[in-house]
Amino acid sequence: MPFLPEHPRFKGIALPPSGWALAILLTLYIITGLIGHDPWKHDDAISIGIAFDMANGGNWLMPHLAGQPYPDAPFYYWIAAGFIKFFSWLLPAHDAARLANAVFTLLALEFILLAARELHGKEFAAAAPLILAGSIGFLFHAHEAQPMLAALMAHTAAYWALVLMPRRPCFATSLYGIAVALGFLADGLLPVLTLLPASLVSLWYSANRKKDAGLLLLGFGLALALCALWLIPLYTQAPNYLATLLEGERATFNNLSVHASSNIPNYLNMLLWYAWPALPLAAWALWVKRRLFKTKALAVPALSFFAVLLILGLYIHIRSSAALLLLPPLVLLAVSGVATLRRGAANAFDWFGMVIFTFLAAVCWTVWGALVFGWPEGLARQAVKLEPGFIGHFSLLAFAFSLIVTLIWFWLIITSPRSPMRGIMHWMAGLTLFWILIAILWMPWIDYGKTYRPLSASLANALPKKLECIANANLPDALLAVLDYFDGIRTVTQNSQDSKRCNFLLIHGEIHNNVNLTAAGWHQVWEDRRPGDRHESDKFHLYRRGINARAASSLGDMTNQE
Repeated sequence: MPFLPEHPRFKGIALPPSGWALAILLTLYIITGLIGHDPWKHDDAISIGIAFDMANGGNWLMPHLAGQPYPDAPFYYWIAAGFIKFFSWLLPAHDAARLANAVFTLLALEFILLAARELHGKEFAAAAPLILAGSIGFLFHAHEAQPMLAALMAHTAAYWALVLMPRRPCFATSLYGIAVALGFLADGLLPVLTLLPASLVSLWYSANRKKDAGLLLLGFGLALALCALWLIPLYTQAPNYLATLLEGERATFNNLSVHASSNIPNYLNMLLWYAWPALPLAAWALWVKRRLFKTKALAVPALSFFAVLLILGLYIHIRSSAALLLLPPLVLLAVSGVATLRRGAANAFDWFGMVIFTFLAAVCWTVWGALVFGWPEGLARQAVKLEPGFIGHFSLLAFAFSLIVTLIWFWLIITSPRSPMRGIMHWMAGLTLFWILIAILWMPWIDYGKTYRPLSASLANALPKKLECIANANLPDALLAVLDYFDGIRTVTQNSQDSKRCNFLLIHGEIHNNVNLTAAGWHQVWEDRRPGDRHESDKFHLYRRGINARAASSLGDMTNQE
């Protein structure tokens, strides 16, 4: 049954959403949560640490982390370091670095919109950025410093180029070449390899294969030339660095995963929440339009998705950031699902989104009341138990902004006209509301538990002002990054030659041979952990070397790290 036009008493946003409405919604979604919190462990801390080192140490050609070479593709770090330089007068370095996310995310959403418009027409093209931004996995990574976002942007640009090539061959060829180059410069060979299936499928369904094959080769030639602008100077000035980088890329693809039979299902299981609602909409499109599988609009995204899934399953052990590369073809396929969704299913999806996000908004406000006012008392006790020492404070600005956004949500769901786009619009708006409430109301509590700033300051106070060297016992890269970022504490690896001259040893984790360490002449001078960390494996230990103590490099493994 078709969707009938209606004339509500209060006029809401027209569907499909106009350019300004879509732009405001997506901008709110992207900007909220990018700034206002410290670097957090894992990719966020590592990426910010590399960009910070690049901006302050001048290592633009070779990314470094905490003063040590960190062989990696540099494109994301270039942009993030540029933002650090440009906004150093206004924002802390970690907040400025994350502004690179806004650029890559907005471009990815714009390119997926243009690709959908080329494949499916203008009527439902706006569904593409709504579906991509509405994917829960995308929300998570769009707000952390993450190089794969640059690769995702390159992928969406490449898909647009491939579907645009029959109509504007010269522009599309240039765009394709730039996209492939940026994919490599963003995250190495993985983005390039996962683009090859889409290129081949697009060529297979081309009306003029010979011509388009030539254009694709020209695009690859342009990509090689652009990559050479970085690779040749790198080879000239740091051949060992380049060799290490290429060896790491080779090792990734040299051996097939022995667990491919479980790895591919693991990615599919993760997509059930990670790519919601793109995955069910794409599955519906395949079911409804299975007889039209020979058309380019369906075949290119469908076959590309399965090919990328196969590549990730064979070579990349389950990794959330790598799954971002599955989203562009899945979203382009899902747009067809929005256009063909039956009225009953569309209404059910719409009601599900409205109910779930209204409920989650109520949860956010209730927990905020517990954090700030201590009521409900049970929630307040649990919050303090999870993050001991946290004290909530009322912020009029945060309260007012969150209240306005909540009221806009209710206005939107009341006034939206009937349309096949209403369900996905409400889902995206509801997810934006939920994210804004989390990022505004809960952020002080979350950041209190995740930041390493107080712990780093405590370590800095325990160290002498004049310090030659600190050895570390297998500290993860994220911890090396935050210690360097907050207090300029740099270490060397325990088993390196440089550690022989170190008078301090920093250990993270539970020490399993403390007696032998003391017998070797090392004495503990400091111990600490974050307030919410409860396990021995979360502790930091600082040891000082005695006069006749053995060198740190001869002590062996100190911890029970898993």
